[in-house]
Amino acid sequence: MASIEYYNNLAQQAKTDEFAFEELYEYFFPRVYNFIYARLKNVADADDVTSTVFLKMNENLERYDPSKAAFSTWLFRIATNGIIDHTRHADRNNETEWEEFFDPAAPSYEEPEAKMMTGETNRELLLALDKLNERERRIIELKFWGDMDTRGIAETLDMTETNVRVTLHRATGKLKKFLGDM
Repeated sequence: MASIEYYNNLAQQAKTDEFAFEELYEYFFPRVYNFIYARLKNVADADDVTSTVFLKMNENLERYDPSKAAFSTWLFRIATNGIIDHTRHADRNNETEWEEFFDPAAPSYEEPEAKMMTGETNRELLLALDKLNERERRIIELKFWGDMDTRGIAETLDMTETNVRVTLHRATGKLKKFLGDM
């Protein structure tokens, strides 16, 4: 895994270099998508918001200043704002979609029972996440779906690193308890 400085420099290069932009996109797309999906719990909405985030990244890359924040922090702020904008303007259904449990085009070795078990586990995790307060949920999402380190989370949420560590520890403890109760 490359360092924060590597991606900061790559973002600077991506302003004029298409290959640098593609490398940023390839690395950050799954992290941003997972972060957004964890919040919205809907594939179509996550697709839409993720597309908007990367469009805004592309449009505003010239304004990115590595002296103000790490590239990952800058990008996840765009993602967080995209989620907020989407939830303000969308009337969406929070139910999990059928395609997450069974894909008729799935390879034959993927049995529907196995997909149901995975889907059930994911649903339980999402329900447990909903029991956390907003700050705890965001920290968990940035850490595990966004694949961010403590410093990046602290910068993104405007918190101290110590506060992030303490909140993360408490939140994971709560999640274990909630999942144990299910």
